[in-house]
Amino acid sequence: MSCVEIDLAGVDTRPTGFCVLRGMDAETELLLGDEEVVDRTIQADPKVIAVDAPPVLPTSRHCLEEHCRGKQHFRKCDLELRGLGIRFFPITLGPMCLLTKRGMSLRPKLEATGFIVVETYPGGAQDLLGIKRRSDLEGLRVGLRGLGISGEVDKSRTTDHELDTVTCAFVAKLYAEGEYLSLGDPRESLMVLLNRRAGILK
Repeated sequence: MSCVEIDLAGVDTRPTGFCVLRGMDAETELLLGDEEVVDRTIQADPKVIAVDAPPVLPTSRHCLEEHCRGKQHFRKCDLELRGLGIRFFPITLGPMCLLTKRGMSLRPKLEATGFIVVETYPGGAQDLLGIKRRSDLEGLRVGLRGLGISGEVDKSRTTDHELDTVTCAFVAKLYAEGEYLSLGDPRESLMVLLNRRAGILK
């Protein structure tokens, strides 16, 4: 079984992290443009695709334009993240607007391939796993190795984006195995994280 994770960049001129996790062996690379991302995903033939990018807006908003500026910034899954004490950037503010727009555009293209697509968040997964975030790259690498993941995590050249994809590909694997936690309102988007029954959390 393989799982794919896409750490989407806000614009297609910047590299997007991409990971294929086969068993516990991770292969990562950096891609450019939606077409390349979709093509590589199809080649990987994954059981689940996890994407680190918001695919929808809060229910009270219909766009990210100025006339919606005073509307809600948080989806239910974002509020539940905050309730767990997990730090994140609001999806409708600042640079996150670009990522949200691209996530909303890419999600239908991925779903059209017929694969299962879920939203996830590496920082949230790392916090729940008790491992370091990307600001401590070596600490994150050590934490992923501690989960039993091999491959790209053993290479010093692997970027922070790629290590984030490895984290979320692991979440996708747990999702495929039925060991996951979903946050949010299905009318917006469910965010997939780690289920404590997976037996890896304290």
